[in-house]
Amino acid sequence: MKQSQWLTLPQIAPSRVQTGRVKMVNRPASGLLTCAVFAMTLLVPAAAIAQSQQTPTLPGFDSISAAEAGLSQERLNAVTAALQAQIDAGDIPGAVAAVLKDGKLVYLQALGFKHIESAQPMTADALFRTYSMTRPITALGILILQDKGLLSVNDPVQKYLPQFADQRVLQDADDADIEEVRARDGDITIAQLLLHTSGIGDRNSAFYRANNVHSYDQTLTQVVDNLAVLPLFEDPGTVYRYGMHSEVLGRVIEVVSGQDIASFFQQEIFLPLGMTDTVFYVDDSRRERLATVYRPDAEGKLRPHEMEHIPVTEVRALNSSGVGLVSSTADFLKFSQLFLDNGMANGLRVLSEEGVRQAAVNAVPEALMPIGSNGYWAGSGWSLGGFAVALDPGAYNHTVNLGEYWWDGSAGTRFWIDPSQNMVTIIMAQVSPAGGNGFRERFKTLVYEALE
Repeated sequence: MKQSQWLTLPQIAPSRVQTGRVKMVNRPASGLLTCAVFAMTLLVPAAAIAQSQQTPTLPGFDSISAAEAGLSQERLNAVTAALQAQIDAGDIPGAVAAVLKDGKLVYLQALGFKHIESAQPMTADALFRTYSMTRPITALGILILQDKGLLSVNDPVQKYLPQFADQRVLQDADDADIEEVRARDGDITIAQLLLHTSGIGDRNSAFYRANNVHSYDQTLTQVVDNLAVLPLFEDPGTVYRYGMHSEVLGRVIEVVSGQDIASFFQQEIFLPLGMTDTVFYVDDSRRERLATVYRPDAEGKLRPHEMEHIPVTEVRALNSSGVGLVSSTADFLKFSQLFLDNGMANGLRVLSEEGVRQAAVNAVPEALMPIGSNGYWAGSGWSLGGFAVALDPGAYNHTVNLGEYWWDGSAGTRFWIDPSQNMVTIIMAQVSPAGGNGFRERFKTLVYEALE
């Protein structure tokens, strides 16, 4: 039986949050949403419900039942039903979703398809293009080097990359006339790169595109050199501007460590954390597990879509430390749990307690707050760990707790780290635009409705 034959999506106050544009919508009434989703469980096949009631298993994780973790199994069934409904409605092709509570796996579902046309089912070990979820991994690398005494986040970047010493500033950030520049006031610090307050812009800006700043046939060194010869949008430390900072941070890592970024990640992060499937290059042994990115056509039917030419199944010049990694749900669970375990993983100290604190709290100066004018941007800060930090949960269109930190990727991936609940929540899909009719927000809200 095809999935679309047995479950359809009810109209449940949909929210749409798309990459590059944040729109604040009214949060659905908790009780109405929960009742509607409970109704959907009646349409889910008994076999699927039975499977969801089993204690989940995933290599590398201890598991716990919903009751032992303090969650309602019935409501977790409703989480699964809601996610399946959005797959059947064509919002997303498929997804892997997981929850860790107190370091133990309490929820895991792989639903829908990795590849619709060949009917390849989604699997728990599927691989996803993570795009901007690469950034907090790069930030972790910087904090590790700080722990080793090899740099400080307060260092000027020109200490390691002297090509930034004479960088100029645009007279008008909105006009971006390369001929109209002025002297820079102050030097870029590593902290400003981590906080997106350096004056560097977005890789998709017209200014950077016109000057071919970021492309995958250039090395990381070339990309960073391209940034250094162009003027900044603003003086360092004056504006929050989400942008290409992680590429510069990746190059700092290479210079300070003496390793290329892929080797550094493998040695200092992936190996100690047991992240076996986070890579820049998807080789033949992993290729079958790579999920396809889809985009709805004019009639709303999902079609395979190349967001940009990132040949992740080919060796390429650029290992982008901003948007280049492919990863699995299990690996991002391990990455996220590191921070709740106070920097420890597999009995090893990966990050200091101070590094964990820096990763978990807002570090954007008060003078630059708020970092955005609407939606979650208006209610968030930013940490030195490369995370958005929830400072005003009421500004979000889904359930978050004060102090929760998180980020996502522009192909439909997202993870949340919640110290107050000692919980990690992750959902991984491949869809463009990433909003997928609010599937990530709905999933998070319903998971939190399951807490007892």
